[in-house]
Formats: sequence, structure tokens, C-alpha cells
Amino acid sequence: MIAIGCDHAATELKEELKAYLLEKNIEVRDFGIAPGEKADYPAVAFALSSAVTQGECRLGLLLCGTGVGMSIAANKVKGIRAACCSEPYSAMLSRRHNDSNVLCLGARVVGPELAKMILDTWLSAEFEGGRHADRVAMINNAEC
Repeated sequence: MIAIGCDHAATELKEELKAYLLEKNIEVRDFGIAPGEKADYPAVAFALSSAVTQGECRLGLLLCGTGVGMSIAANKVKGIRAACCSEPYSAMLSRRHNDSNVLCLGARVVGPELAKMILDTWLSAEFEGGRHADRVAMINNAEC
């Protein structure tokens, strides 16, 4: 199951990506809001990230205006490695090298079709382990 969440800047993109995931038979848990509602992005990021770290959802997708605020907030949750990506290559490497478990996208930065390409690339990439596992362990050990 993939968790998806957004603030008021990204409700339309959230609905489009949610439908896209469901079309691909990927189960989705929605932490976002409906169009016209308001939300504080840290609250959404914290709730979604907790579901990921507690094993309720395998991965998370957070959306806001730029993706930056969501990634900063999500990375405050122990065990989360959130990556803000605006193109597929960084998304792929965030999974392969950093074992990212939350992808953050900016609705004001990427359009729906590019967001789908980034999401597909991120979901299809797998953590390579090896020398990267040691680095991810260093990050995990530094968490407070």
C-alpha cells in the first residue's frame, strides 16, 4: 500500500496521482485533503510518515507547492528518508542509493504527466544495498 498526502497547494495533483495508482492496481491510503480545504503540510507529512515507519504503508508520496516543505517535515520522522524530486533520474537514484521511502513532489514545479513519470521511475527502482547500505546505516544511526 502506498500512502499519499498533500496540502492545499497540491489537491488536484494528489487526486490525479491517486487515480493513476489505483488504475495500476496499487492500493492507496489517502492522508491528503479535498480540493478547497486547507492543511498545514507538517501535520500531513508527520501522519503519513508515521504510517510508513509503523509498517502500515510500504511507501509514501507527499505533495505540496514545491515538495520542499513536505520533505523537510517528513525527514524529521525517525526512519524516513524523503526525497524531493523534479525529474525521474533523481527519483531513481534516491531509491537505488538512498533507499528513500517517501517521494515528495511539487505541484507548482512538475505537471501531472511528469509527476507520473517520476512516480513510476521511483516505484520501479529498488535499493541496491552494498556500499549504499553502509551509508544509509550511517544516516539511520545519526537520527535522534
